[in-house]
Amino acid sequence: MIRQFGECLRGALILPKDEDYDEARKVYNACHDRRPAMIVQAADVADVMTAVTFAREHELPLAVRGGGHSVPGFGTCDDGLVLSLERMRGIRVDPERHSVRAEGGSTWADLNHATAAFGMATTGGIVSTTGIAGLTLGGGLGYLARSCGLACDNLLSADVVTAEGCFLTCSESRHEDLFWAIRGGGGNFGVVTSFEYRLHAVADILGGPTFYPLDADVIRGYRTLIAEAPEELGAILGITLGPTLPFLPETWHGRPVVVVLTCWSGPRGEDEAIRERLGRLGPVLGQYVQRMPYPVINTLFDELLPAGLYHYWKGCFTKHLSEEAIDVHVDYGARVPCIQSATLLFPIDGACQRVAPDATAFAYRDASFATVLGPSWPDPDDSERNIDWGRAYYQALRPYSEEGGYVNFMSGDDDDRVRANYRQNYDRLIKLKTRYDPANLFRLNQNIAPSSGDMA
Repeated sequence: MIRQFGECLRGALILPKDEDYDEARKVYNACHDRRPAMIVQAADVADVMTAVTFAREHELPLAVRGGGHSVPGFGTCDDGLVLSLERMRGIRVDPERHSVRAEGGSTWADLNHATAAFGMATTGGIVSTTGIAGLTLGGGLGYLARSCGLACDNLLSADVVTAEGCFLTCSESRHEDLFWAIRGGGGNFGVVTSFEYRLHAVADILGGPTFYPLDADVIRGYRTLIAEAPEELGAILGITLGPTLPFLPETWHGRPVVVVLTCWSGPRGEDEAIRERLGRLGPVLGQYVQRMPYPVINTLFDELLPAGLYHYWKGCFTKHLSEEAIDVHVDYGARVPCIQSATLLFPIDGACQRVAPDATAFAYRDASFATVLGPSWPDPDDSERNIDWGRAYYQALRPYSEEGGYVNFMSGDDDDRVRANYRQNYDRLIKLKTRYDPANLFRLNQNIAPSSGDMA
């Protein structure tokens, strides 16, 4: 049976007895050391359809892996089938339509490289090795979100293999309900084998980090900056330990700091005004804010966050960055347990808020910030300390946050928050899940369970 299955594939079927099995089963987060029964490295859509059908017919757990960055480890499983899209990374830019189509195994490094040649970009992540698939299906935060919207807001169409093994192309005019669901609904509805995005004229940007002491006034200044700055200013606030960078004085290495990660995609003539705004936030400890090609800004975390670290995240949405929340950030920021750990506040105002809350599955269009509490550490012996810090930090923020959070920032123990994460859109998502995946084949995710009744 397995031999016949392998003969139906153009890509690779890797089994536990194979020499490359241990390498093939690795994922980004070292917390998840799982042993699937088989790994399919799909070469094309036909392989995806074959693998989905095989998993369904043999009642195997099915883990779908794009870039493999899922912090809860949803891209792998024990004793099931891992469907990896890592070989499916073809990209085609259409400069006349200002669009790009990319296969589901592509990373943001792949996509940014392809589109930069045409002086264009779309909203993507902040680590270049992240896959486009998981980020987009969860909504898609990034430096360009304030001016261009979320990644899912820029999705023009998508090719999806459903639980029945059928191939569908969905858009605003074809299978509109499925298109609505995959824009924020995660991997609940099928395997997306390609994404078509709208592109924007973004070439060189003014970007890089500015470091400040950990101080409530700096965070207040950042809050004002986001409220007043043009939407072309992407500025993510981080709370972390000072890294060993040449432009940050050695006395601040390993000490709690605030960092503002800037991506100004507006006119070059306003660069100095942006630098002046950053200088007014507080005492500048170190700064590297320069003109650079847009793809470079997405690589700044790559060296600090390589594959193989241990990660545990918590996320929440915030309408207003209150004084009480700022106090919590300062308190827990003073006790960051590891230099790889960081709290990040992503602004999601501007273009993100001009999309109606029921226009896509991404529900929190009234939030101003998406916060991730991101403990990351290299030594497994430090797991308890880092996880405890993240959980306590999250509990301290809860009174000043919305009930739900961004699904891509949820951990594996956040399954009780799924309804809150989708808020007013949750019941519609259940109906669509029941229609497209009634047996819940695609359940290794922040799962939207199908109804046991007839809701299709």
